[in-house]
Amino acid sequence: MSRVIAVLGGTGPEGSGLGLRFARAGETVIIGSRDAARAQHVAEKIKQRVAQAKISGADNISACSQADLLVLTIPFEGHAALLKQLKPSVRPGSIVVDTTVPLAASVGGRASRTLGVWQGSAAQETAEILPGISIVAAFQNLGAEMLNADGPVDCDVIVCGDHPEAAQEVRALAAKIPGVRALDGGKLENARMLEQITALLVGLNIRHKGHSGIRITGLPNAAYDSK
Repeated sequence: MSRVIAVLGGTGPEGSGLGLRFARAGETVIIGSRDAARAQHVAEKIKQRVAQAKISGADNISACSQADLLVLTIPFEGHAALLKQLKPSVRPGSIVVDTTVPLAASVGGRASRTLGVWQGSAAQETAEILPGISIVAAFQNLGAEMLNADGPVDCDVIVCGDHPEAAQEVRALAAKIPGVRALDGGKLENARMLEQITALLVGLNIRHKGHSGIRITGLPNAAYDSK
């Protein structure tokens, strides 16, 4: 089933990169932002790179109300507040994909460390705020630089969630990004490990001045099949 994708907080590097990749894959995308004009500007910039892109911009609440696959690309410090604001606009049957990483840098600490989250992870906080909605953790380990480039993304995406059909749908979406393999990472509680891996990658990138990702090796071929 094809869904309209709203990338909420989509004017930042991660959100605009995912919006670009989804648009290139032929998906219908809405860039969301607190500032509708800024969202429209980012959507137009993506259109300049993807001539046939089905993409538009709107404020976060409007974007949320028009889509049924929501991708959160917001800083952790605004995570809970935005979700509570969006809650009345989330459609029944929606999938919410949380890419959020609670980096200590969000409160003035080190970017290579994560904060403790009472629920266990940012994605689990989302599940608590949006009960009855399918929450999936994914895309944390894809760097914005890779997403906004033109070549394939040399990285695997690990997808965690408690609703298998929703997780499978997100795996299929991730696999539309050239170079990406999407793996089933198990229950949503495993999102805390994905978030910690991101902090590790940030530290590696700072130390070595690179754009690192992860590849999972040694699994049977069926594990990498996201169809």
